[in-house]
Amino acid sequence: MNPIISVKNLVKSYKSGDSELVVLKNLELTVPRGQFLSIIGRSGSGKSTLLYQLGLLDHPNQGQIVIDSTDVTKLDHDSRTKFRLNQLGYVFQDYALIPELTTLEQVMLPLLMQGLKAKDAKDKAMKSLERIGLSDKLSNLPSQLSGGQQQRVSIARAIAHEPQIIFADEPTANLDTETSDSVLQAFLSLHKQGQTIIMVTHEPEYARLTDRTVVLSDGKILSDTTNTK
Repeated sequence: MNPIISVKNLVKSYKSGDSELVVLKNLELTVPRGQFLSIIGRSGSGKSTLLYQLGLLDHPNQGQIVIDSTDVTKLDHDSRTKFRLNQLGYVFQDYALIPELTTLEQVMLPLLMQGLKAKDAKDKAMKSLERIGLSDKLSNLPSQLSGGQQQRVSIARAIAHEPQIIFADEPTANLDTETSDSVLQAFLSLHKQGQTIIMVTHEPEYARLTDRTVVLSDGKILSDTTNTK
């Protein structure tokens, strides 16, 4: 079976005045379909930069990224946007919720942006929130939810359109230990249902619960380990 992600010779650098900072250095990576992959490393190692390249939130300077047999590095702007919207889901550490929208509306919004009718979007959103255990919070605003509940809303939003891959960037960074555990359990539950997940984390104990851990150092893969559970 072809991997769902294949990365070859990936380079990402940023210019600062006359100097250039190379963040990713000829990185190569393959991710099998259905895998829960964690990416760890020290601050500045390139973790989030790699996630942003894989999630089409940024452009690499060179190299190839193939997602589900599509060379996404060759897509034009509109095609990249459409691919992101339809095929990928995102969970960020700051939740990225809109203060004025209810829980149900938060999850419906990207579905409506995809062109779904309101009834279909509502049905999908409610199903997604049920999967994540928030059926009793449909009318709550973000200010009426705990941090853990807000993060679970963002997970429900990320999975509502049944994406090929979920990208999670430090999803437990702003949460206490108990709440972080519940958020990770939500990811593990989705993974058991076959969801491919790529998660950047600063918590080694959470990384050990995933299928595989890639350690980045200075823009390169320092180690790539299959986890035993």
